[in-house]
Amino acid sequence: MPKDFTIRLATIKDAKAVHEVLLAAFEEYRCFYSPEGFADTVLSEEKAKDRIKETKVYVAVDQHRKIIGTIGWQKLNENEGHIRGMGVIPSQQGRDSPATSLLRQVERAAQLESCKILTLDTTEILKRAQNFYEKNGFQKTGKIGDFFGSIIYEFAKIL
Repeated sequence: MPKDFTIRLATIKDAKAVHEVLLAAFEEYRCFYSPEGFADTVLSEEKAKDRIKETKVYVAVDQHRKIIGTIGWQKLNENEGHIRGMGVIPSQQGRDSPATSLLRQVERAAQLESCKILTLDTTEILKRAQNFYEKNGFQKTGKIGDFFGSIIYEFAKIL
């Protein structure tokens, strides 16, 4: 079945849409985050611009040129890449979602940059996200942290 979206690198012009995707993806969880945690998860348009400038951000774009998903990543050191800011609009979650394609794009990009491992962090409340990452080969590392008052788990995948 052909995909009804494409994946491309984000540009500064996409910052507002990146913000809107993250807001749509995380709005139902707002009450579980502190205001600071939600603001760090759902980037403002200005913060999205900064992330696009400082890291690699990909977007999934539907046939109407609407951005329906996003993911960011950066190389932390010689061997490790780290994923941040993944989200897909609710109507695109849970089917042949752009999330899988976005994740695969980052895995390919990280391998091209000689990363041996990809890491990411997700909060305790995001069980569906945890299941998605586990289904895609990520495992909890045992590292648990504090994310503005929420429990956060680190996941990793060997590439």
